[in-house]
Amino acid sequence: MAYLLVHFWPEATEENYRAEIAAVHPKEGLPIGQQYHVAGPSEGGFLIAAVWDSKEHMETFVQEILLPAQPVVGGFPNPVVERTAEVFNQQSA
Repeated sequence: MAYLLVHFWPEATEENYRAEIAAVHPKEGLPIGQQYHVAGPSEGGFLIAAVWDSKEHMETFVQEILLPAQPVVGGFPNPVVERTAEVFNQQSA
């Protein structure tokens, strides 16, 4: 079942996002198991949403790649606000 991960970083910028992505994403494409990735500035910070093919792939990425890379020089300045959900409805154009 697909899994949704949403991260919001208060006071973060596009520059912080670019530093983080350079440190934790492959140079081409998406991490293994990630189907979809969107990101952009939001009121008061920066928002990222990713759809994974499973909760297990998401957890593997977070535990084995994202967290060990922290802190990233020039990366996000504040603790993340995280939300997750099992996806029961996924549509695309």
